[in-house]
Parts: sequence; structure tokens; C-alpha cells
Amino acid sequence: MMAAAKQTTGRGELRTNEPMSQHTSWRVGGPVDQFFVPSSLADLAQFLRELDVTTPIFWHGVGSNLLVRDGGIRGVVISASRILRSLERVAPFLVTAGSGVPCTQLARECLRWDIGPSEFFAGIPGTVGGALAMNAGAHGGETWERVESVRTMDRAGEIHHRSPAEYSVGYRSVSGPGNEWFIEANFRFDPKVTASKETLDALLERRKSTQPLGLPSCGSVFRNPPGDHAARLIEAAGLKGFRIGGAEVSAKHANFIINSNNATATEVEELIEHVRHTVIEQHGVELQHEVRIIGELPR
Repeated sequence: MMAAAKQTTGRGELRTNEPMSQHTSWRVGGPVDQFFVPSSLADLAQFLRELDVTTPIFWHGVGSNLLVRDGGIRGVVISASRILRSLERVAPFLVTAGSGVPCTQLARECLRWDIGPSEFFAGIPGTVGGALAMNAGAHGGETWERVESVRTMDRAGEIHHRSPAEYSVGYRSVSGPGNEWFIEANFRFDPKVTASKETLDALLERRKSTQPLGLPSCGSVFRNPPGDHAARLIEAAGLKGFRIGGAEVSAKHANFIINSNNATATEVEELIEHVRHTVIEQHGVELQHEVRIIGELPR
């Protein structure tokens, strides 16, 4: 395997053969052909305009809901979270957040501004961009319940202003205009609801006490089926602590798979499928992935 190489473009940083294990919360994944870190929004737009139209593009936040296969990714991964970090209260109950803003930071700033309901963002492990892309939620709240508008960028580097009406939003799913990526969102909060430090602290403490936060994982692997919880079904199937290689179903939270001992992406994916098939056999329920799986199998 060729070693990773870095090139300063005069603008951002372009890396070739970059191991994605360094950019996912599972700490697994093969190399991507190109990994681009833009220096500004204008730099990002120029890079997109100059990119061959046949090159596949994958957008990367913090890699908290992502499994990259061991064969790596053909194309380019764009990591723009360093530049999309603006967070501003633009009106009494309106907040503008860049896609690179961690959801926990959004929750804490809304608490400081005393606007809500916003505490649930603290339960989302990724960035605003990732939360927008999948309608992430926690503790009864969902991202798109608060969205008033978004800004996106297409692969020609053009910026678009979009309303929620232009998207189809469901439980952990969002679809809309193709070949566009979220760069910013306006969140509208309720003037009748104030943020509660006690609630936010309780949510963070609950997350700490019930989830294996100190170990490499992706957060919840499966969506909750209607009227039930994926973790309950997995635990009832006797799968807590079950391992394939270095991948393990967490003994602390059954809907978490942890990298407990130098797991490969293949082992993680095999464990995901084992859990899914076991739950089908024992409960007759087909769990749907919440994690996004991309890339090629190893040769």
C-alpha cells in the first residue's frame, strides 16, 4: 500500500491515499484517493469547480456515523468542518450554525442564550452538517423540527438557499436536491421555551452513564423500529458482549458496536450483519442501519 502524501495547493491541503481510519470515530477504514481540507468557502467552491465531473465526492464531518470499508474510497473526501464553524444568534429566537459546528456546542450556546427547545442537540455526537443530512435526534427532539432554512453548495461551487419544503424529511432520513451539501442552517426556536441547564446536564450525564463514550464507536448502529428500541431487541437476543475479531457489541449499550481490540472495518460490518440477522430470526424485526457504510471491500 502506498503511503499517504500531502500537498499544499496554495489554498487548502490535498492529501492522497489518506487512511480514513484517522478520520472516523470507529478508527477503522481504508485509504481514500484524495482527501481535501479547504482553507475557506471560496477555496472549497474553486476546488469543486476544478474537480473532474466524474469524480465521486463524499463529505466528511467528524466521522461519527460512518463506516469506511477496508478497501477504501475511490474519489475524493472533502473535510470542510474546519471552515464551517460559524455560530451566531441573528435574532431573539433564530440561530445560524455552520455545518462544522459540533451539536454539543450548539446546545451549550443556546443554553447561554436561554432559548429552546435545544438541549437535545447535546445528545447528538456529530456536527450540524451530519445532523442535517440524517435528521439526527436525541431524547425526543429532531434536527429538522428546528430548521427554518439551509444553505447548500453544489458540485459546481454554487450556493443555494433552501427551505424545509424542498426536502422530504423522515425518521433519521432526509432527501432533497441532488449533488448538494449542507454548509449552514438557520434554526428557529420557540419563544415559549427556555433552555434548562438542569435538563442539558441530565442528558449529558445519562449519555455518559449509558453509552460507552470512552471507546471507539459510531454511536447508535441501528434506527429504532416503530414502537420499540433497537437496543432492547439486541439485548433480548443475547448479543451484548458478542464479538467478531476486535469488534464487540457493547455490554453497556447494545445498540453500540465498539472497536475493542484493533478491529477491522470488515469485522465491524460482519458484526452489524450478524446482529441484524439474529434479531430477524429471534424477533421477526428487520433493523435498519443508522450508520452510513461506504467504500470498497478489501481485495
